[in-house]
Amino acid sequence: MRSFICLLFILIGTNTFSQEIKFRVLGQGDTTVNLVRYFGKGLYYSDTAQIKKGMVTFDGSKQKPGILALYLPGNRMLEFVYNNEDIYIETRFPDIMKLAEVKKSAENKIFFEYVHYLGDEREKTLAMQEDLKKLTIDSDEYKALQEKIKAASGNVKAYQLNLIAKNPDKLVSKIIKMSMDVEIPEAPKDKKGNIIDSNYQFNYYRAHYWDNVDFTDDRLVRTPIFHNKLEKFFSKDMMIQHWDTVIHYGFEVCDKLNQKSDMFQYTVSWITSEYEKSKIMGMDKVFVRMGERYYCSTNEEGKSPAFWMTEKQLEKLCDRVKELQNTVLGIVPPNIILRDTTDVTWRDLYSLESEYTILYFWDPECGHCKKVTPKLQTLYAEKFRDRNIEIFAVGKAVGEDFEKWKAFIKKNNLEFINVAVTDKMYSMAMEDARQLVPRYTTLESLNYQQTFDVFTTPKVIILNKNKEIIGKSLSISQIEEMLDRLQGKADAKKLFPISEEPKDERDQQTSH
Repeated sequence: MRSFICLLFILIGTNTFSQEIKFRVLGQGDTTVNLVRYFGKGLYYSDTAQIKKGMVTFDGSKQKPGILALYLPGNRMLEFVYNNEDIYIETRFPDIMKLAEVKKSAENKIFFEYVHYLGDEREKTLAMQEDLKKLTIDSDEYKALQEKIKAASGNVKAYQLNLIAKNPDKLVSKIIKMSMDVEIPEAPKDKKGNIIDSNYQFNYYRAHYWDNVDFTDDRLVRTPIFHNKLEKFFSKDMMIQHWDTVIHYGFEVCDKLNQKSDMFQYTVSWITSEYEKSKIMGMDKVFVRMGERYYCSTNEEGKSPAFWMTEKQLEKLCDRVKELQNTVLGIVPPNIILRDTTDVTWRDLYSLESEYTILYFWDPECGHCKKVTPKLQTLYAEKFRDRNIEIFAVGKAVGEDFEKWKAFIKKNNLEFINVAVTDKMYSMAMEDARQLVPRYTTLESLNYQQTFDVFTTPKVIILNKNKEIIGKSLSISQIEEMLDRLQGKADAKKLFPISEEPKDERDQQTSH
């Protein structure tokens, strides 16, 4: 009995890993090498080992299925499919992908055969395309070569479909299927043969874009192909780059996903992050709505759906969502009720009956404000006032800034509405805000910096007659261009042409 147990331990000891990922790289000296994994487009270190005499082995039980890569010195990568099976691949320099030979792994025998086939077909097609450039478009040779290129593309597709049909249970088949576009039917025609709907094929393609992707299979998100499809779907080629359009399709995709899955984590994270960073005006609304729906809400367990976030990360993100939610395009922001330079008269944003209103936050000591504010007065005096466009300017006027604020207004003859949390108001609010709220004003007005996310100045928000936000973070030239266009005066002479606008003023607005 004792000898049997000893033999069992010896057998277990000789089987180092439950799944082996083994490579032989001819010509590679002894060194440290890495196994890297994909999560969407990101590459992450997954394991480290020593390669000796060209041989290296990793523990496959530590890895999740997807596309992995052996990462060698000199930024050389040997990509392969891992799906919980033993793998042994031999390769050599100079091209470790092209010269790879799979000794063990059903998935990778299919995968590398496919990779090599695609490489050969690509070279043939590129050669034909080069030959095409040498021919006259109207020649028979040109037309014949075009047909040959088209046939080659059809052969690749037939190869892919045949591979998938023969190996329906393989991960590599799912990966290849995901990389393929859906078949688009011909657009319907009337009795005379005319196309009924010119947008039919595009709409069909977008509606069926994800048909070849199994959203229930987390292995697919561990490939760069999923990211590429995701990025393309939200590109300008697939949809109008308008915040509400992006939000609609963002919700449509994310709501299909299992909220416990890696697929959900990656998709939600990428969309949220991508549009938080966007420089396109209004796209921060995508970040806000994604945040509200998938981060700052609670699921049936009373927890945030964003299971990958720490409490501190969630708190920071949700705080940012709150800061931005009052300034996203399309909403009516909170009212502002503050005193003007008399420090007696209250002015109310909502009471204005202007066709458009420029809500302008500024600081008399801000360098950019000193340049921009007088230009705003020029626009107001020479264009906007007569066209029922009002400017509601909120300045910084606490402490010493109160006198500086009034002096700047007087010196530059600012004729539009100027209000502020004056020094007296600030003192009263600090003593007891109930002296002012709700009789005269609101907490949102007193805390306008938080309410309107005013942490750099100047800050511009454009409102329509219903006080809905229709523009923000615009330079003086962009304000003039936008309002001229909205009022049907796009061809009007520009007081501040965009072509002549100083770069620092333009960057100050767009970088906020």
